[in-house]
Amino acid sequence: MRVIVAENYEAMSRQAANIISSVVVSKPDCVLGLATGSTPIGMYKELIKRYQEGDLDFSKVKSVNLDEYVGLEPTHDQSYRYFMQTNLFDHVNIDVANTNVPGGLSEDVDAECARYDEVIRSMGGIDIQVLGMGHNGHIGFNEPAEDFPVGTHQVELAQSTIEANARFFATMDEVPRKAVTMGIGSIMLAKQILVVVNGEGKADIVAKAFNGPVTPQVPASILQLHPNVVLVGDKDALSKLKF
Repeated sequence: MRVIVAENYEAMSRQAANIISSVVVSKPDCVLGLATGSTPIGMYKELIKRYQEGDLDFSKVKSVNLDEYVGLEPTHDQSYRYFMQTNLFDHVNIDVANTNVPGGLSEDVDAECARYDEVIRSMGGIDIQVLGMGHNGHIGFNEPAEDFPVGTHQVELAQSTIEANARFFATMDEVPRKAVTMGIGSIMLAKQILVVVNGEGKADIVAKAFNGPVTPQVPASILQLHPNVVLVGDKDALSKLKF
């Protein structure tokens, strides 16, 4: 694992954008695995800036997102499809037909999960997967569990995740309790993984994930077994990491 310590959030975002940019430039038809949440927003802003300056071309890029809430319309302002449109897709020249987010409204969730796994396979796999990390070590919405789930699946969100997401909704009752998420197995098949973390609130779980034992109770710990992981974080988030 390669670790990049940035001075602050802005520097972390630039470093992460450097890594994504290098993939897009070296392989214009690459498959980007994308993540939502507050941490990658700065990275997306930097990628948009580079596109606007003529340094990046997304016209042949394909993308697959990690997850989506169950029960939210794609146009809902807290859906992850909406997040990606407003924070990246609407501002670059990516073909929306080449962007993929799990469906959260399917009546047959198992069929939707199988369809999404087939989408990833049909693209030849993910060239680089962006990951944030929850305070309990979840990646995507793979919460602490008894085992590592392989494929795309529906999950019951942990109470800590629901509480963390509540700041984006008017009331706690509006926060979805379920999500569809890419599985750990699919994430681990990505050719490269980029983990972005910031803030001292993530320091403990970062150390636990990368210095502790590999266990499904800390889902991100499985990344210790991946051959090509880059961890980019500000100095506060990485302050307790031993490397």
